[in-house]
Amino acid sequence: MPQPPGRPLSAAHRASMEANPWFASMPRAQREGLLAAAELIHLQRGAMVFRQGDPVHAAGGGFYGLAAGMIKISTLRHDGREAILAVLEPGNWFGEISLIDGSPRTHDATALSALDLLVVPHQAFAQQMQGAPFGRAIAALLAARVRGLYGLMEDATLRGLRARVARRLLALARGDATQSPEPRVSVALPQEALAMMLGVTRQTLSKELNALAREGAIGLGYGRIELLSPAALQRMGNTG
Repeated sequence: MPQPPGRPLSAAHRASMEANPWFASMPRAQREGLLAAAELIHLQRGAMVFRQGDPVHAAGGGFYGLAAGMIKISTLRHDGREAILAVLEPGNWFGEISLIDGSPRTHDATALSALDLLVVPHQAFAQQMQGAPFGRAIAALLAARVRGLYGLMEDATLRGLRARVARRLLALARGDATQSPEPRVSVALPQEALAMMLGVTRQTLSKELNALAREGAIGLGYGRIELLSPAALQRMGNTG
């Protein structure tokens, strides 16, 4: 269950939010206004932040900032098969789409670990949107999401599986939804989750990862994939 709201934002939480490129791009007044409007809550691993189809004005709903932990954005088919669309890391904000158009939530948001979550109520979000700087920032956030979705569509329709694996690993190295300028040298994600991102079976993904490992592009560890040659992954992603 969530802890009562009103917990103070720690220096570590603030550092996580400030490290996000989108948040850091806003003028300081807008950043401080958004943080001041938010309540900090704690959720346990496995908790649902929201479910697909939830009304936007559901209790506890709003615009969310992930201060600590990891969240998966996913959808579940009628036969129980899950597709993971993104994995969110600290610093990311999400949930704006339903607040803008008033329609139900488009996907599930589930805690992959214990979370510290900032919640900006929908009324406070609407008030922030009255300011042009924050409105422009939200437009930029939506533009980045559209670019990402177009990229995924292009990969799914025009590229082979190995190229898709290489490109998704490079995206995950930059934080998936975050897309930081500096990539990391490893991706801490179970292979099962990566398979659900790509829409393939765990066995099919394993064959592709082992092939990339034999070529020296990656190293495989427990719950972690080392990016030994990002340049090789880039070449494979562009030629698939």
